[in-house]
Amino acid sequence: MVLDKNTAKKTAELLLQINAIKLKPENPFSWASGWKSPIYCDNRIILSYPAIRNYVREEMAKYVESLYAKPDVIAGVATGAIGVGALVADYMGLPFIYVRPEPKSHGRQNQIEGVLEANQTVVVIEDLISTGKSSLNAVQALEAAGAKVKGMMAIFSYGFAVAETNFTEKEVELHTLSDYEHLIQHASETDYINDAQLTTLMEWRQNPSEWKK
Repeated sequence: MVLDKNTAKKTAELLLQINAIKLKPENPFSWASGWKSPIYCDNRIILSYPAIRNYVREEMAKYVESLYAKPDVIAGVATGAIGVGALVADYMGLPFIYVRPEPKSHGRQNQIEGVLEANQTVVVIEDLISTGKSSLNAVQALEAAGAKVKGMMAIFSYGFAVAETNFTEKEVELHTLSDYEHLIQHASETDYINDAQLTTLMEWRQNPSEWKK
């Protein structure tokens, strides 16, 4: 759920500006899942642009505090949200941890890296939401370790129905700085894409798993 339309538009503009999000309707990307997609998002690129990473850090921190006051800990989801999660934690003066997709196979076999005490409140930071599976896996690991997860804040979401269903079923509150709807609206209004490309992008959004099969 986007919290503010102006923030959503500004975030979309910045992500396009630095090619953190690329739109290629005529030459689709292949995702690891096997899906074909006219859009590719890599928000880790934000870290290379100080002014933009500071904007994202401060906007995320502002919304985390307005929604949840100050949690005990900020958690980033590995690997994409480790950087931005650490930035948010630092800005808020809070401890930071991150969550691996699964426990390490060696050493201490940690899935959660950092110090987390039982019953501490945690807000999870994500860079990108697609189906929500990996994000909710992190929440599950935190709760299994005794944490009280208050919610999740992400930079961008594709807004898939399956993600909404997954978060609702797990009763995890999700908020994002921007999403697919605001991105495409901004791209269209600024002539970043033409009408034909807009049509393709909207068609993909309706049934992404079957598009171009």
